Amino acid sequence: NLMDADSQDEAILGRMLTIAPRLAIEQGCRPGESGGFRVVINNGADGGQEVYHLHMHIMGGPRPWKKN
Repeated sequence: NLMDADSQDEAILGRMLTIAPRLAIEQGCRPGESGGFRVVINNGADGGQEVYHLHMHIMGGPRPWKKN
C-alpha cells in the first residue's frame, strides 16, 4: 500500500500519475475543463482498500445525478 512506499518508488508512482490522463481519455473521459476525471489510491482498511497491493483508480465520465 502507499504507506509502504519509499523513495525507491518515486519513479513508478510518478509514472502512474503522468499516464493517468492518457488512460482516462482512452477510456472515454472528456479532457479539459468541461470533462475531467479523478485519481484515487485507497490505502488501508479505513481508507477503503480491499485489494492489498498498490494500485490506483481512474474515475470519470458523465455524472447523471448531477444537474447542469
